[in-house]
Amino acid sequence: MLQWWQLPPTPDWASEVTLRVEPPVLEASPRLQVARQTLRPPAGAPVHILFLIDQLCQPGGAERALLNALRLLPKERFHCSVATFRLDTRVALFRDLSCPVYHFPLRRTYDANALATAVRLRRLIRDQHISIVHSFFETSDLWGGLVAKLSGCPMLISSRRDMGIFRARKHEWAYRAMGPFFDRVLTVSEEVRRFCIEHDRLDPSKVVTVYNGIDLKKVEEGDGRGELQRLLRLSPGTRVVVTVGHVRRVKGFDILIRAAATVCQRLPRTTFVVAGEFLEPDYVLELEDLARSLDVAERVCLLGGTENVFPLLRISDVFCLPSRSEGFSNALLEAMACGLPCVVTGVGGNAEAVKEGHNGFLVPPEDPLALAERLLVLLENSARAKRMGEAGARIVRERFTVEAMIDQLVGIYDDLLEAKRH
Repeated sequence: MLQWWQLPPTPDWASEVTLRVEPPVLEASPRLQVARQTLRPPAGAPVHILFLIDQLCQPGGAERALLNALRLLPKERFHCSVATFRLDTRVALFRDLSCPVYHFPLRRTYDANALATAVRLRRLIRDQHISIVHSFFETSDLWGGLVAKLSGCPMLISSRRDMGIFRARKHEWAYRAMGPFFDRVLTVSEEVRRFCIEHDRLDPSKVVTVYNGIDLKKVEEGDGRGELQRLLRLSPGTRVVVTVGHVRRVKGFDILIRAAATVCQRLPRTTFVVAGEFLEPDYVLELEDLARSLDVAERVCLLGGTENVFPLLRISDVFCLPSRSEGFSNALLEAMACGLPCVVTGVGGNAEAVKEGHNGFLVPPEDPLALAERLLVLLENSARAKRMGEAGARIVRERFTVEAMIDQLVGIYDDLLEAKRH
C-alpha cells in the first residue's frame, strides 16, 4: 500500500492530503480523483463528518477521543474525514489514521493565507458534501466554525474540553458571538458544561456532556512492567506514586513535588513518577530545581512522554492528579481502570469521577500538605487502597467506556440529522 509520502499531487483545495483508500483509487490520476470527489453521493450513502482540529502534534485527551471516534463510529453509517492546521506525521498515532486527513497550514486567521485557506476549506466542505463539521479547540471552533457555516454545512458541533484556561480575551467575545451558530456543544464534564453555559451564554438545551471513554481492551494489552521497574531502578518494597499529563504549570506538578518532600519524611522508600511530554521547558527546569532544593531529587522521576501508560500504572500504588485546572482527565480514567486509588484536586470534572472516600480523595488545589496527608493514608493502608482501587475500576466499567462514549455520540448525530430532515 502506498504511504502518505508516496501519494500523487493533491487537489487544489488542500495543501496536503493523507489518504488511506482502496488501491484502485490510488492508481487513478489526480484529476480523476478530484472528479470522483465532486460527485454527489447516492441516496443512503453514509453521513460525511469532517472533524476539524487545531493540531495533530501531541497526543492529548482531545486527540485520543477523536481517534476513538474515527475507529469506532459505525462505518456503514458514517464516513469520517479529518482537517487540521498543524500536523506532525512523526507521531505514530497520527501517521496511520484510517481516513482522509487534510492539512491546511495556518499561522494566522486574518492574513491573505487565511483567506486562501478559507476558500480551500469551503471547497472541501462543499465538494465532499460534508453534513457535520465537528470542531475541537479555539481556531477550529471560531474561525473554522464560521467558514463551515458560510459554506452551507448543515450542522456544526463544538467539543469543549477545558475551563477556558487557554482563551485570550478575544476568544471570550468570539465564543459568545458564535454561540447561536453551534447546533450542539459537547462538553467533557458537567463542570465544563456549566462554564460554557455561563461564560459563553449558550442555550442550555444545546449543551450536552459526553464523558471521555476508556478502551478496556487496551488496558489489558501487553505488559512491560518488568522492563519498566528496571528502568526506574525500583527495589522491592518501593511504593510508587504516579501522575500522567503534559508537563506544564497548569498540571500542578510542583505541588506534587512539595507533597513528595512531606511523604518521604515518613516513607523514604517512595518514588514519584511524572509521565508526560515536556511542553514547557522552563517549568521542567523549575521542577528539577525544586526537587533538588527539597532534597527529593532521587525520589522524583520526570519520565517524559510515553505512548502506552498502562505498564507504568500497573507497577504503581497510587495515582495523583494535582492540577490547577481540568476539564475531565483521560489519565485519571486510565488509572482508575487499572485499579489505582486516586488523590486528585477538586477542580473541573475530577469530582465527577472520584467520589470522596470511595475510590479516592479530593483535595484543594495549591495545598501540598493536604495532598501529602491523603497520599500517606493510601500508602500506609494497602487494604483500604486496594478497596478504593477496585471501586474505581467498577466505576469505569459502568460509566466511562469508549463504547458508552460512541453510543452517546451516535445518538447526538442521529438526533441532529433527524431534526434537520424535519
